[in-house]
Amino acid sequence: MTRARWIGLGILVLVLTLVPVLPSDGEGDGSARLAGARQTASVLTAGWGRVTPAYRHTINRVVDSTRTSGRVSPDASARTLVASVVKCVMFEGQRYCLGQGWTDHTQAQVRARTTAIAAREAARPTATLNTGDLSTLDALRQAARMSPRARAAAERAELTQAARSVAKVWLLRHQIQGVPLPPHFFARHPEVRAVTPASGAGRLTPPQPGGRSHPKHWSDYPHRGTVLNRRHVTQQHRTYWCGPTTMQMIGWGWSGTKRSQHLWARRLGTTTSGTSVAAMVSATNRYTGWDRKSYAGPYIILDISGWTFHQWRLLMARHTVDYRAPVILHPILLKRFFPYLDHDGSGHFQVGRGYQKGKTTLLGYFEPWNQQRFHPDEPFIPRVQWRSAYRSYRANRAHFEHNLGV
Repeated sequence: MTRARWIGLGILVLVLTLVPVLPSDGEGDGSARLAGARQTASVLTAGWGRVTPAYRHTINRVVDSTRTSGRVSPDASARTLVASVVKCVMFEGQRYCLGQGWTDHTQAQVRARTTAIAAREAARPTATLNTGDLSTLDALRQAARMSPRARAAAERAELTQAARSVAKVWLLRHQIQGVPLPPHFFARHPEVRAVTPASGAGRLTPPQPGGRSHPKHWSDYPHRGTVLNRRHVTQQHRTYWCGPTTMQMIGWGWSGTKRSQHLWARRLGTTTSGTSVAAMVSATNRYTGWDRKSYAGPYIILDISGWTFHQWRLLMARHTVDYRAPVILHPILLKRFFPYLDHDGSGHFQVGRGYQKGKTTLLGYFEPWNQQRFHPDEPFIPRVQWRSAYRSYRANRAHFEHNLGV
């Protein structure tokens, strides 16, 4: 080998040692992939908690009122439907509203917002294509069609799941929004653990005595992170099946087995009106292992209407790097947020699965909607997307429910 070739080989070896090693295109193969990371800092996470007597009393009060109430007509006014269906409770200082998740707003504010949305939907039915997200009015009418007994059972299941996830809510408020943890938090929640991410596996230990937590910042996270295998993707087979398709990809990412969209539609209770975010979160907890405390812990519906972009971006990084688990994105599918659309759509579900830092922060996600399947003259939309994180944030904030599943 000539002297010039030896010098070239040496330069190549030097370059390879300085560049972070990633799989093709930085995409995941089913486990977390990180670039530019020093994974030494531990973070707090929480598994499923217990239902305390105080929580049980709160749940019983709501369920008993539903069981003994009369039925409300699905054709009743928006105000009447909301008064019957939308109920909020407090668990350890955190407010949960049935069907809408954890929120900083009061019950009166949530009801007022929901009434305004439902009234608008009733007065002016949308002309946009429904890709599969359940509208506020349809959700209220679905609840109204249930018998008081069936509604009470559904409310008990939802509130029980919420009560068992309160520790995770507190940790997210603390670590991302800077809300101080309440006194004796760790003593009351033994399900909280410190996790140290390392090579796609987490080491779980009890939190240190004294309850001190050191939240991570955006600068603490690597340049890029992804979860899920980019080949485990598919397009929705029906216009209103974004929910089943999103769950199909989330479940596929967990088990490595592709279950049919028909199966997920049945599990989610999907109708031609669509799928609710509450059903999406419940299915993730019930049918996958992403809710294990060594991953994301119990998935919750989180109201992000008051969140800044920097907080939302930090949540995406936390889910990718610390939890190594996907996010249930809940945007409204409008052309101003998603330039690959040929026309505006409805509320929607996508699989959040990564981010990349840079002059423009990118969000990685799986897109179940392919307009070309239903309209052959329209452009094809790829499943694997890397787009502006800020636009995605605005699309989730612009959705009428302002929430996502994390």
